[in-house]
Amino acid sequence: MKVLKFGGTSVGSAQRMREVADLVTGSDRKIVVLSAMSGTTNSLVEIANYLYKKNYDGANEVINRLERGYLDTVAQLFKKEEFKHKGLELVKSHFDYVKSFTKDVFTVFEEKSVLAQGELLTTALFNFFLQENGHNSVLLPALDFMRTNKNNEPDTVYIRENLERIMSEFEDTHLFITQGYICRNAFGEVDNLQRGGSDYTASLIGAALEVEEIQIWTDIDGMHNNDPRFVENTTSIAEISFDEAAELAYFGAKILHPTSVLPAKLANVPVKVLNTMDPKAVGTTISSSQHKDRITAVAAKDGITAIKIKSGRMLLAFGFLRKVFEIFESYKTPIDMITTSEVGVSVTIDNNRHLEEILDDLRKFSTVEVDYDQVIVCVVGDLVAENKGYANRIFEALKEIPIRMISYGGSEHNISLLVDAKDKKDALQALSAKLF
Repeated sequence: MKVLKFGGTSVGSAQRMREVADLVTGSDRKIVVLSAMSGTTNSLVEIANYLYKKNYDGANEVINRLERGYLDTVAQLFKKEEFKHKGLELVKSHFDYVKSFTKDVFTVFEEKSVLAQGELLTTALFNFFLQENGHNSVLLPALDFMRTNKNNEPDTVYIRENLERIMSEFEDTHLFITQGYICRNAFGEVDNLQRGGSDYTASLIGAALEVEEIQIWTDIDGMHNNDPRFVENTTSIAEISFDEAAELAYFGAKILHPTSVLPAKLANVPVKVLNTMDPKAVGTTISSSQHKDRITAVAAKDGITAIKIKSGRMLLAFGFLRKVFEIFESYKTPIDMITTSEVGVSVTIDNNRHLEEILDDLRKFSTVEVDYDQVIVCVVGDLVAENKGYANRIFEALKEIPIRMISYGGSEHNISLLVDAKDKKDALQALSAKLF
């Protein structure tokens, strides 16, 4: 069995749905995970914002616009009157549900239900299309098996047991359709997985059922060795390890969320990143195999703030770093990079929401300098300490680029360097020319 996930762009129109149908039909058993049609979730967020403000005219305007889009999709997708009727009834029922909140109370609980409508609509329409074309497909409601626990983490035992129970009722069925992103929480309320969205759903399903492989279909032919928006002639990476993929995802490679493949890694299920627009492209295979003695890729993470914390009391003192980290912990602000010296510590963060409070607390026992608009450039590969020459090649490539911080040794797969945002493009191009 395989799990195939398609994002919103891949099912963003009637024509795209037809193309996806061609990819998923066949004799082998598959679970197909779909995101909402592209643009749907953003519109639903906009509707929710109007409902919070009790601007019902604004909400209805967006609802009606979104509904017209789905009605157009139904008209283009189905040929038989029976399925056109089913599609129209489906769209009407979902949008009547959303419209009901313009006349009733609206809280965060209702918002989660509204945001789930995109996935519910898209999967049901796609399943109707498969059935219209003679395929024996079954819709697996994600809300019947995908659940998080009280810590908002996936309840893996519940997911596995309920998936197996539901699928045992359809032993002769080879094609299942389900929703990405949405789930229920520990209290049975409609919720969502947040991190990684539909990719996370596919990874959780694949791990629970120990499938042959998980396929993430997107609009690019795999993970690239540099950012094609800034560097010409980048190439896709045929094979990469889970750890390398996670590093790249965390430090700027937008194709995957850093936590989305963790369940697959733990279950040792390979993940393939493939291109819906070019299905014959090789793409990228992510697995537990580690390619030795190579630099794999470069990525960059924008929107970084660097904080330099200095104190004479740090010299030969214990407990200083603990005090620093406790401040960031108290404001739930993760640290990306850290470097230390005898009299100071520098850290970077990518979330400035509580920056002023953090700085106020740090100034109680240290002096603080802040640099905004920084970028972390991350070089990923087999960078164990025994390998010679890699650091020299990296720094030789960046000899004309001012480097603000360096982090090396915390991971065997990553060297991170902090540069000013204005130097990002030059840094990526220089590294690409020297390393690849």
